[in-house]
Amino acid sequence: MLNHPTYDKLTRLKLFGMARAFAEQSGLDLDHLGFDERLGLLIDHEATERDGKALALRLQRAKLKPNAAAEDIDYRHARGLDKPLFQRLLNGNWLTAHQNVLLTGPTGVGKTWLACALAHQACRQGYSAYYVRLPRLLDELSIGRADGRYSKLLKQLAKIDTLIIDDWGLAVLDDVHRRDLLEVLDDRHGVRSTIVTSQIPIEHWHAAIGDATLADAILDRLVHNAHHLNLKGESMRKKRAGLTSTHQQE
Repeated sequence: MLNHPTYDKLTRLKLFGMARAFAEQSGLDLDHLGFDERLGLLIDHEATERDGKALALRLQRAKLKPNAAAEDIDYRHARGLDKPLFQRLLNGNWLTAHQNVLLTGPTGVGKTWLACALAHQACRQGYSAYYVRLPRLLDELSIGRADGRYSKLLKQLAKIDTLIIDDWGLAVLDDVHRRDLLEVLDDRHGVRSTIVTSQIPIEHWHAAIGDATLADAILDRLVHNAHHLNLKGESMRKKRAGLTSTHQQE
């Protein structure tokens, strides 16, 4: 490692990217570059390293499904994915506008993966994200109410730029669950973005929530400012396994 007062000072100042770039420059012939250019290279290296660390931390906290990234999206699979709409979503304007995304369709068509790919792209764009299944979210809030962390949990959820709620409608909601869900979505309405995945068509969500009044309030905060992608077709998991029907599976 380079033994140089400038390198040591950069390290003590925690400018590790600049320190590494300074060490690399010391071994190169850069006499053709002016001071401003060399300084610019050091600053660029520091900025790139900090951005990389910040992204890694956002992705770690997001708890997304592994390998869900925009460049790996399979648009060839016949599942009704609206490619132009999805590519517009990847641009991130819906996050700036604090809109939502709803992904519906049968199991196995890639709803969760696509939701995580959107959130992964959001993290790249500097937004925070968090993935959670609806049953687990409701359990965490119930535990929080019992141990005194309920308000803290709601505040944490309200600060997340991109919240993924997976498996919407699979859990049976009681009155407490419905009110918890309303609290979460009310805090986020108009100021944050939410991604929801569900096997249940949107037109059946009102009945799935159970209480008409609370269902109106919940869906008003979720559906009316949302982009909807309705996927269809056979399970991608089954196709990857070389199976296309129950008969073939046998």
